[in-house]
Amino acid sequence: MLDTASVPLGVDDATLDRARHGDREAFADLVREHQAMVFSIAYHFVGGREVAEELAQDVFLRLFQHLQGIESPAHLTFWLRRVASRCCIDWFRQQRRKPEVVVGDLPEAPVSTQPRDVLLERRVHRVVQELTATARLVVTLKYQEDLDPADIAAVLDVPVNTVKSHLRRSIELLRARLGGPEKRV
Repeated sequence: MLDTASVPLGVDDATLDRARHGDREAFADLVREHQAMVFSIAYHFVGGREVAEELAQDVFLRLFQHLQGIESPAHLTFWLRRVASRCCIDWFRQQRRKPEVVVGDLPEAPVSTQPRDVLLERRVHRVVQELTATARLVVTLKYQEDLDPADIAAVLDVPVNTVKSHLRRSIELLRARLGGPEKRV
């Protein structure tokens, strides 16, 4: 099930059709309209700006190569989320094979009028980075992209119950590690 409410407003069938027929400006419009979403998925998964930018570039390169298969603006959004998720998983798998050098890239926080607890944000970020790749991606798609479990399952091509299990276990882990309220039975 595709959530058409999450399709960016600036993308219409005409722009998509022009891009499919080689109009570079129309393709640039597609990239501009979706770049924040793709970058956000990658950034919240990898936790670093430079790597997230590289992953986003890879996603849009793949879009350029597969543009003929995109059927509608809703399909485009779904396709970009799926490819961004897969690129993140591939990046994670490659990192396990390499010796890891961690550079403390702190996430850029959105502008908010509410007071922030920077220490809590750092702790949450560290705990989320400890999750398995799939669980981290599920949490990112749920809380960063505000997708429901059915849409996450479609993006990741896994059963909805698997998504729900990852969310439940991840929230339990976050609560346990951060000292949140205990689950009531």
